[in-house]
Amino acid sequence: MKQFEANFDGLVGPTHNYAGLSYGNVASLSNASASSSPKQAAKQGLKKMKALADLGMVQGVLAPQERPDIASLRRLGFGGTDANVLTMAAKQAPAIFQACCSASSMWTANAATVSPSADTGDGKIHFTPANLTNKYHRSLEPEVTGRILQATFANKEYFAHHTHLPDNEHFGDEGAANHTRLCREYGKTGLEIFVYGRHAFDTSKPAPKKFPARQTLEASQAVARLHGLSDENIVYVQQNPDLIDQGVFHNDVIAVGNQNVLFYHEQAFYQSPQAIAEIKQKFVGDDLHFICVKTDEVTVQDAIKSYLFNTQIITLANGDMAIIAPTDCKENPAVSNYLTNLVGQNTPIKHVYYHDVKESMRNGGGPACLRLRVAMNEKEYAAVNQSTLINDSQFERLNTWVDKHYRDTLHVNDLSDPQLLIESRTALDELTQLLSLGSVYPFQQV
Repeated sequence: MKQFEANFDGLVGPTHNYAGLSYGNVASLSNASASSSPKQAAKQGLKKMKALADLGMVQGVLAPQERPDIASLRRLGFGGTDANVLTMAAKQAPAIFQACCSASSMWTANAATVSPSADTGDGKIHFTPANLTNKYHRSLEPEVTGRILQATFANKEYFAHHTHLPDNEHFGDEGAANHTRLCREYGKTGLEIFVYGRHAFDTSKPAPKKFPARQTLEASQAVARLHGLSDENIVYVQQNPDLIDQGVFHNDVIAVGNQNVLFYHEQAFYQSPQAIAEIKQKFVGDDLHFICVKTDEVTVQDAIKSYLFNTQIITLANGDMAIIAPTDCKENPAVSNYLTNLVGQNTPIKHVYYHDVKESMRNGGGPACLRLRVAMNEKEYAAVNQSTLINDSQFERLNTWVDKHYRDTLHVNDLSDPQLLIESRTALDELTQLLSLGSVYPFQQV
């Protein structure tokens, strides 16, 4: 039976904006309050999805969250009509209001942790939405994310869904952004690598001093238990605390893996030699490729600015691997030179494809942030909600939908406009029909 890895990208929402909400995310903070282009952002994302589908990849789409989040604002005491809620919140608590308008759900690498059926105890694909407790604006996402995932992967014979972990910093979970999987074949048992920033219950262990460590060891261990993973097929690795303090807020900013390739910066991991040794020991097979980028080749700051490691590594139909990189990598001389040299070396990576995702990059996320990876076989693929898969016709329908509903330009001050809320809800209601999701948004359930 054929096995492959599908990518499900987050669709940028109609209220896409730069609010600079994410302390520790350098790109996000540096573009705070700049005017955004929701239409351009959505089309950039869709264009990348279509390009991967054209390369022969299985490509899907995940719906965005409703923003502004009226339900959350009502929980915080803002009442009256929806228009009154917007006006009161924007005037009385602008920081809270902006948090409830966050565009961050576009980064579906934070949507959940996914374990394929080849790894799990019951032979199903398991999903655990990330609780994202470290940032208030992101902690609003898990419940609706769970509904969207359940509507996308609805067949209980093949898919198992878990509730997100407790909403507490001890179990801070950021999803697939701190998780990668190595394997010889997608359908064979793999090695799941969980990267954490700190120990929640042992403060004597190393931890960053400036920026928060968003993923705890205890959260990673809990997800592994929920998914029924075997200890022999798990490695827990601590991220280098010094790099978190330099702005490497997730592991996928400094490392990425695919099948038998681990592509990482030499400073990525705490106690790196021990971590690499355990990965070598537990990986089944002798053809594992470690591609370690040295600091004198690419500095940590150049890696952050270009998102060299927040790229996608995909396996093409002919077995070659390719890197899907933002154009920012091409524009950075050190990174561009490194990638040019890399494809000529003796590794599985033979191609680099550049894509313009600047609207996402300005808000703090590259190509890898935009996708959730789901390894599956043909039967599981057939059980997926087929309306969420990208093909020529669905690509055209979604582009037409964006043209119909999205604004060309949006400033943070526009977020309190009641008309924008009406436009957004109209768009999302139509989207749930295009993607056959049912009523996943709170406004649809009133």
